[in-house]
This record gives sequence, C-alpha cells and structure tokens, in this order.
Amino acid sequence: MRPRCLLLDRDGVINIDSTDYILSVDEWQPIPGSLEAIAQLTHAGVKVAVCTNQSAVGRGMLSEEMLERIHQHMREAVTAAGGQLSGIFFCPHSPEARCNCRKPAPGLIQQALQHLGCAEEAALFIGDSQRDLEAARSAGVEAWLVRTGNGRETEASLDEAMVVYDDLASAAKKLVSGVNRWEPPV
Repeated sequence: MRPRCLLLDRDGVINIDSTDYILSVDEWQPIPGSLEAIAQLTHAGVKVAVCTNQSAVGRGMLSEEMLERIHQHMREAVTAAGGQLSGIFFCPHSPEARCNCRKPAPGLIQQALQHLGCAEEAALFIGDSQRDLEAARSAGVEAWLVRTGNGRETEASLDEAMVVYDDLASAAKKLVSGVNRWEPPV
C-alpha cells in the first residue's frame, strides 16, 4: 500500500540546502535523483506536495515574488523530469512570529492535507529535520527522515525509532516497489 499523499520538505529533501538560504532561482539546485523520485511517485498515483518554512521572506531577505519564481522553477524542473507537484505550501514567517504554519507547528501540513483532500492516515511526510518530524507528528501524519540536508545530524540526535533513507530517491524507490511497504499508522 502506498500513501495517497506524500508531503515533502523542500530544502535538504528536494534541493540542496544552504545556511545562507535559497534566495534566487540560480541558487535552487536539485539533489541528484530527487526530481526523478517525484516523477516515479507521480506515475505511481501518489499526490506529491511540498511543505516548507521560508523564513527568509519574514526576515526581509526574500520577496514573495522571488519565492514564487523559485517555486515556479522547481515546478518546471519536476515537470521536465516527468513528475507533478499537487501543491506548494510555505510559511513566510520568521520564527519570532510564533505562527501555526511554521514547522514544527502542524498548520502547514494541515493546510496541505485539506487542499489535497487527504486524510492524515493516508499521508506520509518526508523531511530532513527534527521540526519536520515534529510537525508531522503534531498533524497526525507518519514521517520518514532522509539523510540529505540536515538529515544526518537529525538522525544522530533521534531518541526514537524512525524510518530513515539516504535520500528521497531511495525512499521513493521503496514506496513505489512495495519492498518496504508503507502502512498507515494504527
């Protein structure tokens, strides 16, 4: 059984992360295999969407217009690889805003699930940070960790059992092949 909806963090899962933020289209570089992974999942009938914190907007480092250009570039790259994104959901706020949409709060994931018409138990979230895992848990969605981006550091600090893959491509391969079948949480 595959999840009906797969929610992905952006930076560190789909594209190479930067401690200086991704502030232009040229700085957005896909992690090898990530675009093809989204295509595999799309062809397997999984709705794929992105849930991403983008505090550079709230910090005044990035305009929403430039963020939309970056996201349009990402959509085009996914489409060129044969995939489709069913939505991109982002929190533009700085951490000081204490909003409900900034991960680890569950609001962004809840917004995506509502938009996609997907129940929590039919969804899976893949991220690279503790805040991704906490947001998914708070929203009632199972989460997997990838070792790209901040994933290795996150894995080293885990105090619970967690499904972990090297990257999005290896996680997608397992989901599509059914070798390590995903089962909704009980």
